[in-house]
Amino acid sequence: MKFHEFGDKDLPHVVLIHGGGQAWWAYLRQARMLSPQYHVILPTLDGHGEEYAAEYISTEDTAEKIITYIDEHWGGSVYAIGGVSLGGQIVIEILSKRPDFAQKAIIDGSLCLPQPRLARCCIAAVRCCWPLMFSKTASRMELELLKKFMPKMSLPKEISDYYLRDMPHFRKETMFTIYRTYMAQYRIDDRIKKVTAQVRYWYGSKEMKCVKRSAAYFKELVPSCEIYEAEGYGHGYLAVYLPEEWMKIAGPFLSQDT
Repeated sequence: MKFHEFGDKDLPHVVLIHGGGQAWWAYLRQARMLSPQYHVILPTLDGHGEEYAAEYISTEDTAEKIITYIDEHWGGSVYAIGGVSLGGQIVIEILSKRPDFAQKAIIDGSLCLPQPRLARCCIAAVRCCWPLMFSKTASRMELELLKKFMPKMSLPKEISDYYLRDMPHFRKETMFTIYRTYMAQYRIDDRIKKVTAQVRYWYGSKEMKCVKRSAAYFKELVPSCEIYEAEGYGHGYLAVYLPEEWMKIAGPFLSQDT
């Protein structure tokens, strides 16, 4: 796992964790917008981006590695932590393992209840369609389609270049492991009830029902959690494609008193 850092290291620390199949650059624009007020840490998870050759093991293993890094470099806690999709589930696991790890937390479009049937369907689809999913040609086509049909969500050249560099290296074995661990197996632990962070659980109104059920279940365990539904948006839209809108929501949340 590799860590990219932005801003003055004496400022409050903020960790943002990307989703499956992406890398640190998914939150690059947010990191730059936050860096005048915060020291922002962007991990690249094992099996992703420049770490594509490292074996991705599980949500629990990844959470432990991030905790270890913060223990060794930044005193064992941060001001805030956030993550989208797989990254959000890793946030949940970190807070379960270490309830006082952060003062603020953002969980975006993440599962915390097992969905084994969905995982089996996704694995079958990947087996059939892998050459059409993450090749350089497929990645370039996806970016062109975004630019043509959803210009508001098209990626700037810098992010597109990272995308085209990293996505063709992404291995299907990593994707299978993510589906098995993130989607089919992970269940939130009751230890989360001890969390001391102020938590906001986001999802788009067009998200799958299982994501919305996960958010509702999290709130049952952590009643102080605030749920936010991004009207008209799908999975990860704010974090990955609309960083300015992400900032309009996250900025006030991060700056308000706990």
